[in-house]
Parts: sequence; structure tokens; C-alpha cells
Amino acid sequence: MLVLTACGGADDVEPAADTADDAADDTADDAADDATEDDGDAAAGEGGTIAIITVDPSNPYWAAEVDTAVAEAEALGYDTTVNAHNNDADQQNQFIDGAISAGAVAIILDPAGAEESVGAVQKATDAGIPVFLVNAEIAEQGIAKSQLVSNNAQGATLGAQEWADAMGGEGTYVELLGNPTDNNARVRSDAYAEVLSQFPDLELLQQETANWDRVQGKEMMDTLLSAHPDLDGVVSGNDEMALGAIEALREAGRLDEVLVLGFDGNQDAVDAVIAGEMVATVLQPIVEVTTRAVQQADNYLRTGETGVDSEKQAIDCVLITPENADQFENFVMVG
Repeated sequence: MLVLTACGGADDVEPAADTADDAADDTADDAADDATEDDGDAAAGEGGTIAIITVDPSNPYWAAEVDTAVAEAEALGYDTTVNAHNNDADQQNQFIDGAISAGAVAIILDPAGAEESVGAVQKATDAGIPVFLVNAEIAEQGIAKSQLVSNNAQGATLGAQEWADAMGGEGTYVELLGNPTDNNARVRSDAYAEVLSQFPDLELLQQETANWDRVQGKEMMDTLLSAHPDLDGVVSGNDEMALGAIEALREAGRLDEVLVLGFDGNQDAVDAVIAGEMVATVLQPIVEVTTRAVQQADNYLRTGETGVDSEKQAIDCVLITPENADQFENFVMVG
């Protein structure tokens, strides 16, 4: 079995504190409790606690990220704590404070914005805790020990070319954009534009932000269909928004007429490709990205070096089409 990518979920994600004044203290106490509650487990925790801070485990992509990080860290002899900031930089800062207070030995972080996360990473680094970024980068280098991402430009190029070919190089379309603070949203959109601009008979009607979310994707698609009832296609920055668009198109009776492109490779999207409801999706290697991040954290904690030459590391994506979709299951190539 070849592991290419995945996203994960966690049942132990800590909720955000109710107030800003109490949040840092509550998070620190929770993290400290999590770090000590499994003292009886001799196999786990020998290396200390790795704090895993993700975005939103209700999204299959980030769920796989968490599951992979927890499994790999525990296999290497560490305890783990898990928190989700939901792209809220203030919550992220609270969880970083909690990790520092709890004496975490390392942090695996999916950052809440490229610019917004620089200070949080710097704070942890200044406290002597190495930070390893997964899925998204921050705006500065030399602070985090590693920044590991999918090759978003390469993946979006593959997806856009496949979708344009399915469109026959002509027609009107709309685009659903991810969270604007996430650098991945811009990179994918720019790569889509670079490919699709080569087809003069493809016309972009409108772009709207749906923040990586299925519900928002459906709501925005409803609005776009009202404005452009005869549109021919949809390109989306991720699968969840694309799946929301598919729901809206189905309700409008237009799913058989509109071609949809996704990005991430989550199982619902793979199933949609197989069902003919999505032209293609692009598998992000989140399992590999996260596995490497934890392994580099372990190597750094043991040797003082990550074991790789570059702080920034990009891993290529894989195009999923009707021809190969049955080879993928839950972000893993199985055939």
C-alpha cells in the first residue's frame, strides 16, 4: 500500500475558551493535564509531548492531518495534545501559549494565516520549542524548523488542464476561493488562472470566497446560479467547497450540465468523480507531508537537525480522474 496523502480527525480537539481573558489559562491547564494524564503508559510519552495545532478537524482533510500526526508521534514515543484554531489567529496564539506552559517538546502547526502566524511561531521558538509547519507556510523563513506543503501550483495546474479539456476549451465558469488569509488559496487560484487564460473561449464570470467550507460553498453556489443561471463550469479551491457547489447544482437541476473541479482528494470527492458528478480532484499528499513533519521533529529533538537540507519543502500532488479514482481511498492509493 502506497501512502500518498490524507486528512484526519480527532475526537480530543479542545474547544476554544469562552473569553479572551480565560482562554490562555484554560488552554495551558488543559494542555498540562493532557500531557500528564497518561503517566501509566510507558510506551507513549517517553520523548515528551508534541502539541498538534490544526485548523478544523470537521473537514476530512484536516482530520487526516491530525490522525496522521497523532499516530506517527505516538509511534515514535511521544504523547500528543490536539487543538484546532479554525483559522482564528487569536485562538492559535492561545494554543501556542498553552503548549509553552505545558512544556511541549515540539509543535506541529497548520498555521492560521501566512502573515498572522509569524508572531506565534516566533513566540514558541523564543521559548525553545521547535515548530514544524504542515499544509501551509508562513510569510517568513528562519523561524520554523520546517515548512512542509503540498505542491499547490503543480496540483492546481494538473486540475485546471484536466477541467479545461473536459470543457472542450470553451464556456463560462465561476470560481470558489478558499480563506483569503491562507496562502494556498491564492497559489491555487493563480495556477488555475495561468492555465485557463490560455483558452480564450473560457470566460470567468465571477469569483467568490467560501472559506474552504461545504455549507458556504453551497450557499455561494446558490447565489452564483441566481446571477449566472446558464454557467457551464465551476472551479473550486478545495473539495469541500466543490461538494457544496454540487449540492446546489443538484437542487437546481443543473448537475448534469455543469462541470466541477475540486482539490484535496477527500473521499467524498473521489466518490463524486466516480459518480460522474465531478470532473476531477487533486490529491494533496497530506499524509506524507504530516508524516515527514513529525519525523523531522523527532530527528531534530534527538540530533538538533531536521535531517533535510531545506526549511521549505513541497511534495507533488496527484490528479484523480474517473480513470484512476477507484485506486484511492481516504487519501491513500490502494491500487
